[in-house]
Amino acid sequence: MTTKTTGQPRDTRNTGPGRLLIAVYAIFAISATARAGFQIATKFGEAPLAYALSAFAALVYILATVSLAKAGRTWFRISLAAVLVELIGVLVVGAISIFEPIALPHDTVWSVFGRGYGFVPLVLPVLGLIWLYRRRPAAA
Repeated sequence: MTTKTTGQPRDTRNTGPGRLLIAVYAIFAISATARAGFQIATKFGEAPLAYALSAFAALVYILATVSLAKAGRTWFRISLAAVLVELIGVLVVGAISIFEPIALPHDTVWSVFGRGYGFVPLVLPVLGLIWLYRRRPAAA
């Protein structure tokens, strides 16, 4: 099924603004992976939960990047799951880092709703969900 305005298949998520979204996810996948790798390699004993959450965030960003770039109903579902997990993670970790800072003594990608990254981790899944809604596969 195609959209009325572009004539492109609705389940093609890697075109137009989707390319920018995928690029931002790729940047976050790389930066979160590098951050988590460094934290785990050099100071894991100081804050294992925080650094494990950074590694989890990196995996979520990698999965979101790959799945957003792929077409098809299955990849759409994987994209939706990854972006929803990201949003929930940002909200939960953000709230914990504000209301129970002792629980996360060191920052993660999602601490204080992504403050260390200009709050992009908070905005990115919202934009991702909007994009996925607009580019959802047609009903069977």
